[in-house]
Amino acid sequence: MKYSQDKRRLSSLSKDSIYLAPSILAADFSSLAKDVISAETAGIDIFHIDIMDGHFVPNLSIGPGVVQSLRPLSNLPFDVHLMLTNPLNFIKPFADAGADNITFHYESDDAVIETIESIRGTGCSVGISLKPDTDENEIIPLLNRVDLVLIMTVEPGFGGQKFRYDMISKINAIRDYIHKEHLNVHIQVDGGIDLDTGKQVIEAGSNILVAGTSIFKNDSGLENAIFEFQKLAL
Repeated sequence: MKYSQDKRRLSSLSKDSIYLAPSILAADFSSLAKDVISAETAGIDIFHIDIMDGHFVPNLSIGPGVVQSLRPLSNLPFDVHLMLTNPLNFIKPFADAGADNITFHYESDDAVIETIESIRGTGCSVGISLKPDTDENEIIPLLNRVDLVLIMTVEPGFGGQKFRYDMISKINAIRDYIHKEHLNVHIQVDGGIDLDTGKQVIEAGSNILVAGTSIFKNDSGLENAIFEFQKLAL
């Protein structure tokens, strides 16, 4: 595979299609390259890469070096999710490492508009995320500035948590606003996504599913798990 350095912004993808974005946080880090290649071969659409600082969330994950090492292995979009107190410090390093989309949290300490503009300035598409207890009305005015809104259906920081069904109404509200204003914005959902909850969030208006445990740790195997998820897009 010959890797292209051109950005694969998520803004170039149709918001009327369904995309599967496995989180590599749930992959086997002792054979991460193998899992990335296997997932792409099996037909996923996007790689979701969770970045945690041990401060904004009580866990640590990976840095730009890991993203850079994986970048030559795939031509799929790298969707980097910054769960960081100060995302502005890390936008350029991750963009330089190969991120195509960078999503930051509305609840972070950095100025929201400055963060959006900083991401845009790297050539990446822009996502904004909100925790389960953040009211969707707080980010509604920002949706015309971003390419993606990420709705967390668990508390960010750890994989394998149970889906919060009360987040369905939040997906509905954001979907209705996007449709009403004719915005070209993806709705991504992350947390407790399996075949059942995946079907429900698609029906609620999401078009990008972030799944970790149910893909990389599925008892039926990676390839079969991806095949079953792909049926949700039909």
